[in-house]
Amino acid sequence: MDRSQMHRQLALTRKALFDQGFLDEQFLQLEELQDDANPNFVEEVVTLYYRDSARLILNIEQALEKSPLDFNKLDSHMHQFKGSSTSIGAKKVKAESTLFREYCRLGNGEGCIRTFQQLKKEYAILKRKLESYFQLARQVGPAQTACRPK
Repeated sequence: MDRSQMHRQLALTRKALFDQGFLDEQFLQLEELQDDANPNFVEEVVTLYYRDSARLILNIEQALEKSPLDFNKLDSHMHQFKGSSTSIGAKKVKAESTLFREYCRLGNGEGCIRTFQQLKKEYAILKRKLESYFQLARQVGPAQTACRPK
């Protein structure tokens, strides 16, 4: 693949992340903070998100295994997770987090469990897609990664 094809592929991959609802405006704001002095800023932030959020997911899994469920504790863990997800623009993950928190408020354990399974799927899909995107972005170089989708 020549360089111009790689640029096109990167742009299409990025556009698909937005078109398919995986990312929102917050991701664009992160990209605007990226510059020549820190060309991998967005990738570093996303990497930190996945490292830190793994601990929160584990905390939620452990809390879901307890009986009776402590909805306040579950909601607190999910509040942290949602905040982290919001900070990188993880749109679908954030939506599932919101739904989970609503089930906590309703005291609906089954809803929490079901939503958490869907959240983990969305989280894993986004991780795979972003890993591919950043791998391609590294091959293309830093200049093309910070432009808004059309």
